[in-house]
Amino acid sequence: MDIRPNHTIYVNNLNDKIKKEELKKSLYAIFSQFGQILDVVALKSMKARGQAFIIFKEIGSATNAIRSMQGFPFYEKPMKIQYAKRDSDVIAKIKGTFTERPKKKRPEEEDEPQGKKKKKLQQKGAVATLASQKALVNAPLKPMQTAVPAHPPAAKAPTVVPEQPPHHILFLTNLPEETNEMMLAMLFNQFPGYKEVRLVPGRHDIAFVEFENEVQSAVAKDTLQSFKLTPTHPMKIFFAKK
Repeated sequence: MDIRPNHTIYVNNLNDKIKKEELKKSLYAIFSQFGQILDVVALKSMKARGQAFIIFKEIGSATNAIRSMQGFPFYEKPMKIQYAKRDSDVIAKIKGTFTERPKKKRPEEEDEPQGKKKKKLQQKGAVATLASQKALVNAPLKPMQTAVPAHPPAAKAPTVVPEQPPHHILFLTNLPEETNEMMLAMLFNQFPGYKEVRLVPGRHDIAFVEFENEVQSAVAKDTLQSFKLTPTHPMKIFFAKK
């Protein structure tokens, strides 16, 4: 039976040796190009290792992610992606269709007196209220939108780089302002022979990536050419000058 389109995509065949937090950051980095991500869920349990759920704000973003990233080599393993079978809790709450799932009772709770049960529920309610109040206090403030100037500054001319002969070092251009070393390393360290990423101080839009030899760098160059780190920034990759 076909699974209907969903805001949430299910990703499996992930490298289960990657730590949970690193996995979540890496998934966010490569999937955020398709649209706003509300959450990335990766579980620690042995049964759920190698799997993750990515929740997009728009269904169209999820669809584009599946089409573009199906089989993408992620930490040396091709990703398998499909729509999730049901809405995530985040989306269900937005739609107003969320219902609390009943929790399984522990055997000792079956015979617990009603008085104790009521007291426990009251304690849990107080803890939940305190937690929600704390979350509101600590919630990050959304940046205020600034007015667009009547005469915006002229766009910077794109960096024009003549094609160079094969080289073990790659030169990257058209990188977005939020580019960082971890984001680029996560993309390129999946390829054999990867050595390091070098950022250029004072320039967020360019970087260098070094491989052991030019054959290995060529594979990464061809695979990631025009890869979008954000929806508006297709990465341009060239061989560096010798």
